[in-house]
Amino acid sequence: GGFERFDELRHEESTLATALHAAGYRTALIGKYLNGYPGEKDPSHIPPGWDEWASPVKGSAYAGYRYTLNENGTAVKYGSGPDAFMMDVLAGKALGFVRTAAASGQPFFLYLGTYAPHKPATSARRHAGLFPDLRAPRPPSFDESDVRDKPARIRSLKRLTDGQIATIDALYRKQIRSLQAVDEAVAALVKALQETGQLANTYILFTSDNGFHMGQHRLDPGKYTPYESDIRVPLLVRGPGVPAGATSSALTSSVDLAPTIAALAGADLAVQPDGRSLAPLLQGQAPGAWRQVILLEQFAFPPAPPKGGDKTLEPPDPQDEKASADYPAHVGLRAADFKFVEHGTGEREVYDLKKDPDELVNLRSRISRKWMNDLAALARSLSSCAGAACRQIEARPLPSLPE
Repeated sequence: GGFERFDELRHEESTLATALHAAGYRTALIGKYLNGYPGEKDPSHIPPGWDEWASPVKGSAYAGYRYTLNENGTAVKYGSGPDAFMMDVLAGKALGFVRTAAASGQPFFLYLGTYAPHKPATSARRHAGLFPDLRAPRPPSFDESDVRDKPARIRSLKRLTDGQIATIDALYRKQIRSLQAVDEAVAALVKALQETGQLANTYILFTSDNGFHMGQHRLDPGKYTPYESDIRVPLLVRGPGVPAGATSSALTSSVDLAPTIAALAGADLAVQPDGRSLAPLLQGQAPGAWRQVILLEQFAFPPAPPKGGDKTLEPPDPQDEKASADYPAHVGLRAADFKFVEHGTGEREVYDLKKDPDELVNLRSRISRKWMNDLAALARSLSSCAGAACRQIEARPLPSLPE
């Protein structure tokens, strides 16, 4: 439902921002907020809990130029000149907030939501000529040769043509170019924290909202599938007590971000989170009774809005207009070494991720119906739980993938 539904349910009154603000933090959101913001609300609307606010309310934010920002309640238009490039504007505001907040002595929290590398993946003009020969990754699942064991949607796809592959490579180059300005912004923020004496006392979390398939299993670029390309995102953290170069194989999810940040800040969330704090993992502690499985969930798409009726501000990916047919709802589980998915069509997929990380061999015809039914019941219980109940369910021992 995006912003309008979030606002309608009055969720803005109980967010991470309101919790951090109540704990004494100076807060800033710079960049993307929710799809559909500001909707029918006054474009000067600033959600509770934010001291500094700069988010697009009109124009072509995704295209990087010709957009309007709500800057602390004032609409500011940006054109198409080099100094109007979205990522650079957001970076400048983020740097200003860090320096001002650091000088005040007040603890601070910055949420920087970039638009890159979302389509159209506009890069800064200084990066336009980079990586002329770069190609998209070619994992074994790229243009998969045998899809007879896949759901009907995948079976209906033909092998990728040379033209489709060229289009995939061109988009990948654009995405990587668009991320160079993000890379520069992160480096500048680290430098600003260092110069203000705050780096050793600051946690930095870098992540993304979704993965993106590019040719895997014969699919044109997009998202919405339960495959590894779509569900996995980077999560990099640095900060006090985080060992340099350390990694963790514990299963983590985006629902962990709010409780993690709240725990690190000593703030109390008004809403019981479904996720769990990653703070112990960041300090190198054993996870203990950690989750054994991650819920995978894709809801059915609502009917497409009428022409001109889409208020999301997010340009639709080509597959969005036919997503209801091409990407049916699914629910599933991602464990440490296997994956189970049940599609809204009734089709099922099972993968041994240890032996088959590229998800080439669907084991559903070799697995007992009882095992799959048990996993389906577990997935449905996770899709309907809330708060502590979710943490209890996901921590239960899982039935092993049958030999």
